[in-house]
Amino acid sequence: MLLEAEDSHLVLVDYQHRLMPAIHEAQAVLANAVRLARIARIMEVPVCATEENPEGLGETVAELKPHVATIVRKMAFAGGEDLMPVLRPLPRATSGNARSLPRHLQKAHAAPPARNSAVLAGCETHVCLLQTALSLLELEYDVWVVTDACGSRTERNRDAAFDRLAAAGCELVTVEMVAFEWLRTARHPRFAEVLTLVK
Repeated sequence: MLLEAEDSHLVLVDYQHRLMPAIHEAQAVLANAVRLARIARIMEVPVCATEENPEGLGETVAELKPHVATIVRKMAFAGGEDLMPVLRPLPRATSGNARSLPRHLQKAHAAPPARNSAVLAGCETHVCLLQTALSLLELEYDVWVVTDACGSRTERNRDAAFDRLAAAGCELVTVEMVAFEWLRTARHPRFAEVLTLVK
């Protein structure tokens, strides 16, 4: 099974300015997250981010914020339920006025096409990212975890989370794997633009 850009959401979990200094190899993790978000925007994959307890941990880091379309604030470690209005928005209700067709003749606004693959990266891997991934699996998403854009305060915690995520059914991938699966071919019109970010 390969990732498809048209079926993907990118969810960036808790890259917050008071948390990142404590993350093992934080600079590399953040650089990969930024690269992933930029690739997603090029490929027209929706990008959202979560912020856990932003009053305590701060907002999304400045390097990442310009590449994010929507920020979901949460207090629960598992962000699946909080993300649902962004990942699966309901159709817009019809509205009318005195000059419009009667309500029963109006066409409902369709919901955007469903995207069933959640591509996740974030911090801390063994807490919020893991719980968000597991909650999205329960909500019947295909979950892909971008390992080189994930971090925890210790390698042991991060690696234990990867073991558990894989056992639960998440696909473990890297930024480059995601980029080339979204592209599929060197003939893709955005290939050269994405390639500059991969290099």
